[in-house]
Amino acid sequence: MEKLRIVFMGTPEFAVGILDTIIKNNYEVAGVITAADKPAGRGQKLKYSAVKEYALENNLKLLQPTNLKDESFLEELKSLNANLQIVVAFRMLPKVVWEMPSLGTFNLHASLLPNYRGAAPINWAIINGETKTGVTTFFIDDKIDTGAMILSAETDIEPNENAGQLHDRLMLLGCDTVIDTLKTIESGNVTTSIQSDPLDIKTAYKLNKENCKIDWSKSITEIHNLIRGLSPYPAAWCFFSDKDEELNIKIYEAKAILEKHTYPTGSLFCTKKEIKIAVTEGYIQILSLQFPGKKKMTAAEISNGATFSEKAKVY
Repeated sequence: MEKLRIVFMGTPEFAVGILDTIIKNNYEVAGVITAADKPAGRGQKLKYSAVKEYALENNLKLLQPTNLKDESFLEELKSLNANLQIVVAFRMLPKVVWEMPSLGTFNLHASLLPNYRGAAPINWAIINGETKTGVTTFFIDDKIDTGAMILSAETDIEPNENAGQLHDRLMLLGCDTVIDTLKTIESGNVTTSIQSDPLDIKTAYKLNKENCKIDWSKSITEIHNLIRGLSPYPAAWCFFSDKDEELNIKIYEAKAILEKHTYPTGSLFCTKKEIKIAVTEGYIQILSLQFPGKKKMTAAEISNGATFSEKAKVY
């Protein structure tokens, strides 16, 4: 049985949970690679990635290359003498990096591959109304999320679950799957399966302003799925119009109410207790939202402090 010496590559919170599990299972982590610090917020102070903060707290060897093909970085990476690299939510690696360790480089991806390759698999699984998702480990090759699969694990998506809740559950599932993958590699009995490319393959496109905007003419289910699939981040948004004012609002939490009515799509109704928006098959009841420059508030908090005219609408 070959003793593993690991280099871990990752950036966000999702990756921290996996790295912590690897260390708590007594695997040797020779080094951690994460994104360079970025200016953030109004003061544009340099912000550390979640993985960097964890690495510093735990005295792990840390590298933050801006160029993964830079000779000095490659020499430093080689000097760590790792025989395995693990990638969780990092970036595309050049061949010279993923080919370096003798046992290869594997990635943990938060979907059941080959579906939802790409940047936002958790969000798109919910947006598209999937009832199941999972995680997959695979050996990296020269394309994005296409390599030979090692292990996968499946879980149900609850009808009202949002992306944040699913993220946390998939991180725990990912922890178990990464440890199982390490045990398999350690034993020398790795069998992989090649990914197929079905005609109806679904992609986890990068989220942007356009695909996060709510189209109120869509079905009530599609609207509800978009809102929960983008909550808590980056949040679904739309325009709100009332009294000659047009604002860009974010909607974090909502409930779908099937009910016949004759109101135009996008009509907004506000009582002391609730805010509802008319859609083709009923109403989307808003549970929490955010106006520009304000903090996130519940519908009840907004209803108590604001009055809307009969012409108030969203689009």
